[in-house]
Amino acid sequence: MTQGQAGIHAATALDEGIVATAESCLAAVGEAREAIHGVIFGQEQVVDLALVTILAGGHGLLVGLPGLAKTKLVETLGTVLGLDARRVQFTPDLMPSDILGTEILDEDAERRRSFRFVKGPVFTQLLMADEINRASPRTQSALLQAMQEHFVSVAGERHDLPRPFHVLATQNPIEQEGTYPLPEAQLDRFLLEIDVGYPDRAAERRILIETTGVAEGKPKAVMTTEQLLTAQRLVRRLPVGEAVVEAILDIVRAARPDSGDAIVKGKLMWGPGPRASQALTLAVRARALIEGRVAPSIADVKALAEPVLKHRMALGYSARADGDTVEGLIARLAERL
Repeated sequence: MTQGQAGIHAATALDEGIVATAESCLAAVGEAREAIHGVIFGQEQVVDLALVTILAGGHGLLVGLPGLAKTKLVETLGTVLGLDARRVQFTPDLMPSDILGTEILDEDAERRRSFRFVKGPVFTQLLMADEINRASPRTQSALLQAMQEHFVSVAGERHDLPRPFHVLATQNPIEQEGTYPLPEAQLDRFLLEIDVGYPDRAAERRILIETTGVAEGKPKAVMTTEQLLTAQRLVRRLPVGEAVVEAILDIVRAARPDSGDAIVKGKLMWGPGPRASQALTLAVRARALIEGRVAPSIADVKALAEPVLKHRMALGYSARADGDTVEGLIARLAERL
């Protein structure tokens, strides 16, 4: 019996239908995870967090320097998970219609005219919004509204987006000239903020050897869209223990300026709202599934507290002057769980 199967049969809170679904989903998700790691080297945590984002049904913000395989990660995720994936390079002159689509005037053979809607690149299952902070606030808002509502309205007509629909946006943390930083209300639409760092020496050595030869490893499809949708439905059905629920409430509520918690007192301008609690609850379930378990633990809450909370918090001026960081405050809050 595998670790995943043992975890399934140990979870007495699950009914037989969920157990059967969980067994097939655990196998498929595990195979998908291995397939992605076989193409993306040295970014194990980034890959896992991106998978958590998609399995939880959310959107992710990838923050990292150029050349760290962010684009390749999205392409690989699309192939392995059986999703239609597209990429849009955001620029200051990009208009909302360039993303959502527009109506054009058609004329038939009898010279009768009518408007026809031409879908934009947002009509896909996995969209990479490359350097999202380079587009104007108007264009950012158009995309982020589609992310929230899962449909777009053009000329008064509603057009539903495909299911599933996920956005993985990238942002360069260094070069900020000519950019439009995402407002806090729009950042809150992202389930996780995922930091993409440099690979270690061993991983970079593997990258050199395996990507500069004649043949380069290509990802293969492991899951279908229907299998992914089944896994996403399963994530929402997985049981969350009372201790985990309390841990989520403890850390999210403590991370607010008015909480009175000694760790954050006088250090924050604003903190996470209830959407953060919802995001953390979904994310810990997805992380458990990726690791072959059917119920999340407090360890999952600790591991995901930073990517869920850090883009939903802001330090005050005195805290920055004292050398505090949002990551440091979250780590101290998580230590108490």
